[in-house]
Amino acid sequence: MPEPTGPRAVFERLSRGIAEGRWNDLADLYAEDAVAHQPFAPPGPDAPRLLEGREVIRARFASAARMGLRFGVRNVVVHETADPEVVIAEFDYDIPAGEEVLTAANIQVLRVRDGLIVETRDYHDHLTIARATGGLRALATALAEEPA
Repeated sequence: MPEPTGPRAVFERLSRGIAEGRWNDLADLYAEDAVAHQPFAPPGPDAPRLLEGREVIRARFASAARMGLRFGVRNVVVHETADPEVVIAEFDYDIPAGEEVLTAANIQVLRVRDGLIVETRDYHDHLTIARATGGLRALATALAEEPA
């Protein structure tokens, strides 16, 4: 029996793949011309605010794989919308950071068509993610260099 292809099912596969660290498989959930908006991403090349195309998204996930990132996904709430292609997901990432585990809040708005993500708006807590992954100094430098 084929896997369900609705927005909720696709989000569940995405979050399960993130939790299991299957970074190299995640881009296959996106359409070839998918667009991922990250409006809260900090300045700089490490977290671009716009990713266009499956292969650009694949490269972003490959970067996460190289870093050895492990995110626990919990407190997931998926909201159905009046648009049958769109779901809004609220969830937390638990990220190991040395002796502690940090929690980063997230909201994603996904548009899924024909079983593939065609557009997403990702509102992640980039500050906590940077702290957990040792990127806080680079983030502070990027912010200090950004024009006012």
